[in-house]
Amino acid sequence: MSDIKEKWTIKRILKEVLTTLVLLFIISQVINFIRKPEIKENIYTYQLHDIENQAIDFFDYKEETLVVHFWGTWCPTCKLEASNIQTLSDQYNVISIAVNSGTDEVLAKYMDEHNLDYKVINDTKGALAAKFNIEAYPTTLIYNTKGELKFTEVGYSTTLGLKARLELIN
Repeated sequence: MSDIKEKWTIKRILKEVLTTLVLLFIISQVINFIRKPEIKENIYTYQLHDIENQAIDFFDYKEETLVVHFWGTWCPTCKLEASNIQTLSDQYNVISIAVNSGTDEVLAKYMDEHNLDYKVINDTKGALAAKFNIEAYPTTLIYNTKGELKFTEVGYSTTLGLKARLELIN
């Protein structure tokens, strides 16, 4: 056994950091694949109301890129990701579904307090999430302009990661 120790150089540190980041990315993709729900439900058949009682007909988005984001006010990861979803909503159609998160008034207050203004449908009892087999939060569904579900992301996603997925489908 050798007693020779390697010196920590900038190059070696960068290599270790890059290797760690690649491993984390691979692990997160494997976890995402394992936790990915099997979705058989057609989102475009739904006509619902948001927390401001505005009608949302998903069929209106069938020929547009659509992001459907399942989350909860009680979910720590969802809270971290909320600003990413807000940024995304400035460029894309984003409809979020708050699961088991209280009344419309409670959700409206939450959105206001956190400076969020994307559309929110209140899934008070988790019935909609159950129909879509959503068991982990946050879960983000990305549909292309042909109405096809192209990506399902479970867990935290960066703004850059979400935008990259959206660019890949267009």
